[in-house]
Amino acid sequence: MTASREDFEQRLRAIGAARYHDLHPFHDRLHGGQCTIDEVRAWVINRYYYQHSIPMKDAAFMSRVESPELRRIWRSRMEDHDGKDGNEGGIWRWLRLAEAVGLDPDYVASCQGVLPATRFAVDAYVRFVREKTLLEAVAASLTELFAPKIHANRIEGLLKNYAFANDSALSYFRHRLQEAPKDVAFGLSWVLDHADTQERQDMAANALIFKTDVLWSQLDALWGAYVSPARIPPGAWQPDTATTLAAVR
Repeated sequence: MTASREDFEQRLRAIGAARYHDLHPFHDRLHGGQCTIDEVRAWVINRYYYQHSIPMKDAAFMSRVESPELRRIWRSRMEDHDGKDGNEGGIWRWLRLAEAVGLDPDYVASCQGVLPATRFAVDAYVRFVREKTLLEAVAASLTELFAPKIHANRIEGLLKNYAFANDSALSYFRHRLQEAPKDVAFGLSWVLDHADTQERQDMAANALIFKTDVLWSQLDALWGAYVSPARIPPGAWQPDTATTLAAVR
């Protein structure tokens, strides 16, 4: 039986309450000031791979959209990350964070030190959006429903616990608090409008579950590689290398 619009929205929100990566212990460690600076650096390096892939995901989505109106609305997501005119863009702001934690931004932008599991998870998300239905692709983006809380907690926790944290270093998160609400409002409304059968509601819910798994698996990879006992796989970033600005100087 097809759920009402209100009940289906609650179903989607319940997925976030149970599965969003703000529940992962790595975030408790990060926001609570328990991460070493090298654990923070590893997070910045690996999260960059996700950040830089988001516009490619959105471009893949737009290439399949026939509606000019939908393309026009969705285009702002790419501009938020890539930048436009006076907006420097989220990718640039993330590299500012990389420099603040002592990393060479050029090294981070090269994606050379990304964990294999991070790469596999993020690439799977881009491929999901490229290959699945438009409904599933939009539904997968609805993890943004749950992001404001984690951004606010991150700003508070990093400012309180880490010397590198200041308004410039954390500008990515502050801008997302302003940018994400418009994307969330449109994406949620679009999914609720188009998930008009039980089958389509199930498809959308499963797409959102998939996206929470993508985010969760990235933190599992970080924990396994860099939190004691560290087990860093071949090719991934190694602490105390010349990729840190302190070592370069």
